[in-house]
Amino acid sequence: MEIPFDFGKTSADYGRFRQGFPAAFFARLAAFDVGGPGRRVLDVGTGTGTVARGLALGGAAVVGLDPSPAMLAEGVRLDAEAGVTVVRLVARAEAAPFRDGAFDVVTAGQCWHWFDRARAAAEARRLLLPGGRLVIAHFDWIPAAGNVVEATERLIRRHNPAWTFGGGLGIYPMWLRDAADAGFRNLETFSFDVDVPYSHEAWRGRIRASAGVGPSLAPDAVAAFDAEHAAMLARDFAAEPLAVPHRVWALVARAPA
Repeated sequence: MEIPFDFGKTSADYGRFRQGFPAAFFARLAAFDVGGPGRRVLDVGTGTGTVARGLALGGAAVVGLDPSPAMLAEGVRLDAEAGVTVVRLVARAEAAPFRDGAFDVVTAGQCWHWFDRARAAAEARRLLLPGGRLVIAHFDWIPAAGNVVEATERLIRRHNPAWTFGGGLGIYPMWLRDAADAGFRNLETFSFDVDVPYSHEAWRGRIRASAGVGPSLAPDAVAAFDAEHAAMLARDFAAEPLAVPHRVWALVARAPA
């Protein structure tokens, strides 16, 4: 059964508690000539704009697309706090309202799995200048035996049995096929692990903003989950901040010259 997701319902938690890609991610991208002053970047599935904002802070001119007005509004608030400007539009990755070759870079952070991937890859190629870069990236929590992620995922499954995104490794080999089938070349990937500090309050907010909870459960079910999650953290993971393991993974591909 396919679960309907509405991230707009949890945009406030998403913006407040969901930590974005770390600075080291943007430093790695710079080595691929992604971002920087004068670069025109389109960030598809931008959500609250962690990738868009990071590249804008580095001097790029960034446009962010997302189908959720609530998520875009939260992104505008966070942009103002960061002191940057990102143009934000309601639109989908598969049908961007721009001319061919309008951008030097197309990015997709933590969202490629939500798209019609073949259409999104073809659209990215249309939008890029010859030699432009497509970046597909993820910043995923990593479950391991006995850690807080494993315990939290087990609780999500108990409250939402239809949720199927748990147990991931944070690595996406099929995205390389998507890029290659759309005609991209010079495919390269990188990954690295980091521990992200979360207070109990922040981890609870982060999980409420995840697909298996706030975007897919009714409000009373979210409240019931959150209460049990708080009790589990206090009982089994009392020390704060939590050190939550995450993996950064990215594919960088080049449009044909």
